[in-house]
Amino acid sequence: MIISYFKKFIKNNPTLDKARKHQLTSFTKRLGIRFNKISLLNLALTHRSVPNKLNELNNNERLEFLGDSVLGLSVTEYLYLSMPNKKEGELAKIKSYVVSEEVLSKIGLRLGIDSLLLVGKGEEYSGGRRKNAILEDAVEAIFGAYYLDRGFIESKRFVLELLIPEIDLVLKGDFRKDYKTLFQEIIQKKHKVCPIYKLINKSGPDHNITFRYQVLVNETVFGTGEGKSRKSAEQSAAKVALDIVTKDSFL
Repeated sequence: MIISYFKKFIKNNPTLDKARKHQLTSFTKRLGIRFNKISLLNLALTHRSVPNKLNELNNNERLEFLGDSVLGLSVTEYLYLSMPNKKEGELAKIKSYVVSEEVLSKIGLRLGIDSLLLVGKGEEYSGGRRKNAILEDAVEAIFGAYYLDRGFIESKRFVLELLIPEIDLVLKGDFRKDYKTLFQEIIQKKHKVCPIYKLINKSGPDHNITFRYQVLVNETVFGTGEGKSRKSAEQSAAKVALDIVTKDSFL
């Protein structure tokens, strides 16, 4: 099945020019990885905004879909094996932090992926190379491409080399706990909708008001929280919701 995929892939993807091949090869050497088929890496770095006459699927979306699973399994296996005393909910929460858009886009920038991305004119003019969502997708697409090219063992090694330092930051508590962003990323991936925050009430004198918010997904309440500002109350509600979804089999 993999062999037939590569035959079709090679047929639909022209040979890279010398300059691009050198650029990508230098990138892999810097990361300590090796692609047998460098065109797969090029595809992983091709955003859907790039016009393509050969095939409308000649972009990184399918590789991103595959890479998301490679990333998830690699991190999940590592957490399970290296943290035998942590409960399932704790492991799920750590995972949700380290595979988030914020972390993956940060990794993408650190690796210089923004300078290697192929994007259309519209994305180029709007700063698409440095957009978090595009960088996150490209990182996951590279994981997917490396899996196809080198197999799971090598792709897992690559994933963990990048993600273990982020896991360590979470364990040390040295990371930004943006519960709203984390919860929204989980909900968007699973339900394709955005959470809605609703003010329930506010109490206390003007100089010491307490806000109470609910976070809803498809009109279902996932969490309620309080805070001395609207933002802190929303964060509190998102934290409760995040605790709920990471304790379930939601992930």
